[in-house]
Amino acid sequence: MNANATKTAPARTRYDHAALDALSTQGDPLADETVAEMFRRGEVGDLNTLMRFFTTTGDKLPEQLPASARAYFEATSMPPSWVDWDVMEQARLFFMDNAAHINTGLSFAAMPATYAVPRLSRLLASTHSMAYPSRRMANTGQFVTYLMQTNSFAEGSKFIPAAQKVRLLHAAVRHHLRHGGHWDVEQDGVPICQEDMIGGQVCFSLLVLDAMHRLGIHMSEDGAEAYFYAWRVVGAMLGCDMSAVPENLTEARDYCDLYLLRNLGPSPEGVRLNAQLMRMYEDVVPGTFFDPMVPATVRFLVGDTIGDWLEIPRTAWDTAAKAVPVFLGLLETIEDSSPYAEWALDKAGSLLSGFELASLTRGRVMHHAIPAELKSDYGVKPPRTGRWVPPAPVH
Repeated sequence: MNANATKTAPARTRYDHAALDALSTQGDPLADETVAEMFRRGEVGDLNTLMRFFTTTGDKLPEQLPASARAYFEATSMPPSWVDWDVMEQARLFFMDNAAHINTGLSFAAMPATYAVPRLSRLLASTHSMAYPSRRMANTGQFVTYLMQTNSFAEGSKFIPAAQKVRLLHAAVRHHLRHGGHWDVEQDGVPICQEDMIGGQVCFSLLVLDAMHRLGIHMSEDGAEAYFYAWRVVGAMLGCDMSAVPENLTEARDYCDLYLLRNLGPSPEGVRLNAQLMRMYEDVVPGTFFDPMVPATVRFLVGDTIGDWLEIPRTAWDTAAKAVPVFLGLLETIEDSSPYAEWALDKAGSLLSGFELASLTRGRVMHHAIPAELKSDYGVKPPRTGRWVPPAPVH
């Protein structure tokens, strides 16, 4: 082999089908064992009640907390020892500068993309809350907001308890699907497996950055890397195998490309979930005139292949969506013109993000309950009928 061939050979990635096959057989041992023990002891209901009173870092664990859960909460109460706090601060500043754009990427690109993974759509459709996707969107938006606050890992913050609860929620869904005889592990792997957990972390970071780029948002490489780093920290807190998690955006691209190649495709569950999601967005936007911009924006950001799989309607507004980067570019030009314009637009973006989140949560704190059962389609007792309403505020 000559020297020139060596120089131009593509770099070898550490991700291949064998690596992701192995990840598809792995869950989260700590959370899985905790949930299994709670179900054996019949303690899930008690835990859900008590978790409403455990929302802030530094809170004393409730006295009546089941012993099986107490050990878990104590073991997961601290951030990873390797966290670089300077990079996390850079990520927070990146989020503050791009809050509205990040929320757009989450809402109109990353979330729909997960519905184009049939295995994930089947899994999401198994939970009660997916009948009203505002709950998932509200949980995700609130979770990201908690993560990007100045004191996200300090006493008085809400991020760590939220991460602890989400991790248990994932384990509970895994428990139901694995032990209820309604999930083919041989065909689909372990539900919410490491492959999907890492895939979700990558989708909510890299695909959001991709959406921002497609919208014409200018961002520095350091800012983008810092934002991805923050999601690496999230992955660690949610039980991802950090030996397999991408270390930077280059590795994230390798993982994402292979993950989507292996898993993307059409499904009736994905079509239904995405249709519900778009209806929810249309409800949040006042009036009806701009409703067609919702599917047009989603199609613009996810592309026609995924758009067709999700049966996103084509409309005359598809052309208008392509003009969004021009409009945003004009705003950035105005922003760069003076520090006052920059402050005003950043403030407007922050207020818009707050309005979106308030519309979804109705101003309440979202709580992550451990499902005691799944939907009737999966062989369990159906939930009480009626539209989901956020719980009352906890003071």
